[in-house]
Amino acid sequence: MTTVILVVMCVVVGALELYAGKQSRDQANTFNRRIDELNDQVTKQNNVLVTVGEQLTAELARVKQDVLPALDNRLRQNTGQVEELAGLVHQADDYLRTQAGRLHELEQQRITLAALRRKLGEVETSVRAVTRAGGEAVEGRVDAALGRLADLERGGEEILELQRALTRTLEGVEDVVAELLQFTEGELDDTVTAALTGRPRAHGDAVTTTGRLWTRDDQLEDILCEMYERCVRASRLNVRFRTAEGADGPVPGSPERRRYFLGGHASEDLAGVFSALLISAGADTPANGGDAKRGLARVEPGVPPGVEPVRVPEDEAALKALLRTLSESSGAVAQIGPLMAVRTRDELLCAVLTAAQSLELESDEVFWDPAAATVRLRRLPSHQLWDLTGWATP
Repeated sequence: MTTVILVVMCVVVGALELYAGKQSRDQANTFNRRIDELNDQVTKQNNVLVTVGEQLTAELARVKQDVLPALDNRLRQNTGQVEELAGLVHQADDYLRTQAGRLHELEQQRITLAALRRKLGEVETSVRAVTRAGGEAVEGRVDAALGRLADLERGGEEILELQRALTRTLEGVEDVVAELLQFTEGELDDTVTAALTGRPRAHGDAVTTTGRLWTRDDQLEDILCEMYERCVRASRLNVRFRTAEGADGPVPGSPERRRYFLGGHASEDLAGVFSALLISAGADTPANGGDAKRGLARVEPGVPPGVEPVRVPEDEAALKALLRTLSESSGAVAQIGPLMAVRTRDELLCAVLTAAQSLELESDEVFWDPAAATVRLRRLPSHQLWDLTGWATP
């Protein structure tokens, strides 16, 4: 009996060893297969990394060969322009200091001449009080001296006024140079950032359209400029830089011509914006007839007495303020991209021009002539022209 039990136990132990060996072989085979799969994945990833590395190497070589030399040339060119503009600004600043010194000297000379004139007046009074005999000759010489001093004083005042006009002109030139310098630096920063980051250049600060402003009324010039720039800002535009011809302009005695270079929106987009703005403001007066009293008269239906209407949008309010200021002038022209407003002594017209029409008007040089501009605007289609004469008439 004991022998049978031992034999059975040996058989069981052998079976367990055989089963354990089979399990070990199966696990070893599974582990080997998993190792092979991981090796295959590592090999594939290695091949992909090799391909990406080759592409990056080729791209870096292209950047070194094409982009970096061009960027270096552009940087050198822009650096030279910036240095040149900085030199001009420094020269203008030195000249302004020199002129300020000369103005101070002329002011001192004028004060000295006035004091000398008073002194001579006192001497003349004393001489006339002391003697009457032979005083006519002395009086004549004193009068001649006083006349000479008066001439010198008038000449000094004229020179002083010329110096002041020159100073104002130089200050205007300095402002234009400073704005051009800021614009050039912004363009340079944008170019360098785009080249280093690989992103396209941002055109939000670039010059996208132009503007003009002219009036023959000197008293309205400052307030009209303020209303014009407020309308520009309300239209989500920004003034990149501006220029102004002297008060004499191309013809002595002519009003100052202001030209604006604006950025923020393209001229094509602004055409639709200004058309919608005029329509929303109620400026739907037909160009060739109709009720001329409706221009820019916004009516809020259903508003009971004593209740304030809905607040007018900022861009609409700015446009109406600009047109109201134009209506107070006896002659003015205001242009913001495709929008053009012309005021003569008898009419106030507002039009939204296409690019071709703007180019034609600029080629014919009618932007600075309200009468000629009114004649040309009258030829436009009715959907582009708003006659605001009735609205402007008190």
